[in-house]
Amino acid sequence: MSQRHTPPKNAVALHYDGKGAPRITAKGRGTVAEEIIELARQHGVPLHEDRELVALLAQLELNDEIPRELYLAVAEVIAFAYMVTEKFPPGWGPEGKR
Repeated sequence: MSQRHTPPKNAVALHYDGKGAPRITAKGRGTVAEEIIELARQHGVPLHEDRELVALLAQLELNDEIPRELYLAVAEVIAFAYMVTEKFPPGWGPEGKR
């Protein structure tokens, strides 16, 4: 009987205040990743799973802005978070689409 090896989870947290590019605010692997995910859940932060994007973002240092090459992929994640939470920046959203 063979055992399946499950690789450790990776997690990256981003912060975007609408100014500049989003920044890496937390990252980790294994237990640290699980703690990041649990804290996000506790605080109602939407979670989005994308292994390839996480692998790229995990190469950055804490507080780094995401590189221009990842803007589109991260913009899709931010749009997902806005839609799930129904919290939009001023002038955006169902009542004030730009």
